[in-house]
Amino acid sequence: MIQAIIKGNALAFKTFFEQYYLPLVAYMTTFTNDRHLSEDLVQQAFITLWNRRSSLNVNKSTKSFLYTIAYNAYVDHYRKQKRQDTFFDGLRLQALQEGIPEETELMEARIAKLKTIVEQLPPRCKEILELNKLDGLSYKDIAEKLGISLKTVESQMRIAYQKIRKGFEEDPMFLFIIGMVLKKF
Repeated sequence: MIQAIIKGNALAFKTFFEQYYLPLVAYMTTFTNDRHLSEDLVQQAFITLWNRRSSLNVNKSTKSFLYTIAYNAYVDHYRKQKRQDTFFDGLRLQALQEGIPEETELMEARIAKLKTIVEQLPPRCKEILELNKLDGLSYKDIAEKLGISLKTVESQMRIAYQKIRKGFEEDPMFLFIIGMVLKKF
């Protein structure tokens, strides 16, 4: 079956998928405690396996390779989530350091609003913002990683900032805090 998958046989891949999908989802759920997230990670693992099919080794366990891909996807997701949490915790800390009297509920509402604005950005814009602010990549590194021009990265970041500013135009103090935190990341 692996030989057929290497050659691009979609039927063989479908059979492999049907054999390992549910067990792999169950395995990933032991880490995530979230079936939907596990299904997303497993789906991504199968896509990665299909895209790397030409490099599969028939003498090694493809099942183990698939499980490793899924586990690594989980680790990447977990690290990204931690970076995102760190970013938003930084907003809270900055507000405290600036001595701005804030009610916890108000600050939480602002952070929730910021998360919503970021989630509603166009996909490429959101990806570039996250690569810069959460992963710490420079504009140049983002351009190289995504195979786009530096001007495109700058333009997408400008769009992201405009949408964030527009979302908080009625709350200039929070915009100031966001500006201070974004400079640090």
